Amino acid sequence: MARYTGPSCRICRREGQKLYLKGDRCYSDKCALNRRQTAPGQHGAKKSKLSGYGTQLREKQKVKRYYGILETQFRSTYDRAEKMKGITGENLLQLLELRFDNVVYRLGFANSRKEARQFVTHGHFILNGRKADIPSMTLSVGDVIQLKDGSKSSDKFKVLAEAARTVPSWLEVNHEKMEGKLTALPVRDNIDLPIEEHLIVELYSR
Repeated sequence: MARYTGPSCRICRREGQKLYLKGDRCYSDKCALNRRQTAPGQHGAKKSKLSGYGTQLREKQKVKRYYGILETQFRSTYDRAEKMKGITGENLLQLLELRFDNVVYRLGFANSRKEARQFVTHGHFILNGRKADIPSMTLSVGDVIQLKDGSKSSDKFKVLAEAARTVPSWLEVNHEKMEGKLTALPVRDNIDLPIEEHLIVELYSR
């Protein structure tokens, strides 16, 4: 299955809530969900009650779309979470938060996870002083992310540096230098997304 390349707003409408896939637009009146609350498609206005399986499936799809990953990669991440000590659902969210592209987004170095993935793929960031261009890399405590010197003159990154967005408590950031550090592992209370991870565990446990 190829990566979805259609309008991001259709995804939010399908899930019935904002997934913040388009950065600042999601906070403005231009957000499609503010204008059309129904799901996309010919029968989008028709509402039907979901079964237990349907509710679990929609939760999994929602989380995949939050983080912008496909089924194979998501299932692989779940399998890793299941083998870790602790609660599987919380382990899953922790691994997703520790993805390189997500950390770049959380640091405020991109307006959306999709944009962060593009920046990482294009080699705009270095990790611990070395080139790193794999968005799915799992970061560790102590890792330092820096904007490459050659990218600091870009107007796009200058605007992001001036925006100086607040970052989660498990990260440290220097907006002036466009440098960030992972200081702790994210725990469930640090993850501000409306996710019911136990539904995903139930789905994969069938």
